[in-house]
Amino acid sequence: MNSKVFMVLRILLGAFVLFFGLNKFFHFIDMGEMSEAAGNYFGALTATKTMTLVAIVEIIAGIGLIFNKFGALLALILMSISVCAVLFHATLEPATIAGSLILLVLNIVVLYGYKDKYKSLLQ
Repeated sequence: MNSKVFMVLRILLGAFVLFFGLNKFFHFIDMGEMSEAAGNYFGALTATKTMTLVAIVEIIAGIGLIFNKFGALLALILMSISVCAVLFHATLEPATIAGSLILLVLNIVVLYGYKDKYKSLLQ
């Protein structure tokens, strides 16, 4: 992959997760109405402070990806959040799945860009 394209996609992914991680603390984007099932699930995640942990991971990953510090590790950790976001939207809020699909695709592309870093792990 072209290094400049990879850099742009890495920074885009970093900005994306940093923005949404900060939003979990500062609520500058109205997330709209959720279905009852999605609201109950999201409420349980919030009550158990799981969303706080997700927000912290997103903020750290976003900063790390933007400044290219531990990017390969953070992209790998971020993959679990990406998959969970897609599954949440696919099962509970299918009308709002676009953002999570963008997150997943960006994460896969960045993981592919770091593929040389994972070669020793996969041998």
